[in-house]
Amino acid sequence: TFRWQGFKLEEYLIGQPIGKGCSAAVYEATILLSSNYQSSEDSKPLEGKTPDTEWDHGSDIQAAEAKPIQTNQQRAAFPLAIKMMWNISAGSSSEAILSTMRQELVPASGSALSGEYGTVACHRRPVFGKKKLKPHPNIIQVIRAFTSSVPLLPGAYVDYPDVLPLSLNPSGIGHSRTLFLVMKNYPCTLRQYLNEKSSDAHLSTLMILQLLEGVDHLVRHGIAHRDLKSDNILVELDSAGCPWLVITDFGCCLADENIGLRLPFTSWYVDRGGNGCLMAPEVVTAVPGPGVLIDYSKADAWAVGAIAYEILGLCNPFYGQGRSSLESRSYQEDQLPALPDTVNFDVKQVVKMLLQRDPNKRLSARVAANVLHLSLWGENILVPKSLNLDKMIGWLLHQSAATLLMNGLVDRSRVETKMKTCFLANLEYEDLWEAAFLLLSWRNHSV
Repeated sequence: TFRWQGFKLEEYLIGQPIGKGCSAAVYEATILLSSNYQSSEDSKPLEGKTPDTEWDHGSDIQAAEAKPIQTNQQRAAFPLAIKMMWNISAGSSSEAILSTMRQELVPASGSALSGEYGTVACHRRPVFGKKKLKPHPNIIQVIRAFTSSVPLLPGAYVDYPDVLPLSLNPSGIGHSRTLFLVMKNYPCTLRQYLNEKSSDAHLSTLMILQLLEGVDHLVRHGIAHRDLKSDNILVELDSAGCPWLVITDFGCCLADENIGLRLPFTSWYVDRGGNGCLMAPEVVTAVPGPGVLIDYSKADAWAVGAIAYEILGLCNPFYGQGRSSLESRSYQEDQLPALPDTVNFDVKQVVKMLLQRDPNKRLSARVAANVLHLSLWGENILVPKSLNLDKMIGWLLHQSAATLLMNGLVDRSRVETKMKTCFLANLEYEDLWEAAFLLLSWRNHSV
């Protein structure tokens, strides 16, 4: 029944705030059914809802550290999340709003904008010149997108009074309508997860691998996220307790059909993306001029290398304070902090190669992911000092058969099964052999 539902804000039961950023607020939600009234005493239908003036996130980082991981019971009551964009400059027409905020629609499903009460008619281009992104297990999917009048939601007067429209706040500067995005409700962000739990070496490797698979999927579609950070990565646990990571918040992405991953940088007014701390060296040091292009093909992979420090239990070296802080504009590779001895040697090498200043020397997300796949599951083909083609083919056939059986007989939500599926689906001969030779050269050099 959801196929024809969810294209109007009035169809949702809105719960409490989940978080907020620099351009939107996110709330827990569910489709409005009669049973919802009985299952949630703390929530009311959207109409007539009063603001909760005691609820305050504070800064983004404080909110991430303070907010506990959602319980399964909370998520069962509110399986969805609604992101309400703050509309200051887009005007109040649906087409103007969608055009201005079109980056947010890049991970939208094919049906997200096609409902009876949706804002885009079938004959229009659904993402306004932006590339369409196919679904991927490590990328958020927007399942509904529509424009609607801005309502008064819990915490609005405390968290974002200035962006409310005049009808709700006499001193507000927001427009009366804005864009709403409906997604799955995840328990927490990666930052919150890492603040509350410590992962062993195997789980940490799987988390880095998932980010690389997600970034590789974006690169294959000619898209650069440009704002990767632990606050923009969501987490839930699979049936075995393994973290499942999903990249979200595409508001700063580069996804233009005409230019791909090479952005013309003709003046300082050109938007290079968000989060200056995790901006790759080739992006942050670019100087505008005629014919200058910024190549983003390995920029997100660099950001994964920086986030890997957080996953492996250390502070992000590009978020530090004082003398310990590094800047992507000027750091040298030998200044990077040493990773703990407990971290696998192959993982250390991958992180080191992802953080190479020169993108020509930096690993692509695909090759880096292949290295970790081989390190995790291909040890038997790496034992000899020279690679054997027949042995590699046999290993791939074995992996394919095992993955198909696991996907059919065991819980499909298992992270390891999904990662193996991604690896096999994106398999290319040259990338695989490059990864295998890299692993052998690293190990032989270390002996």
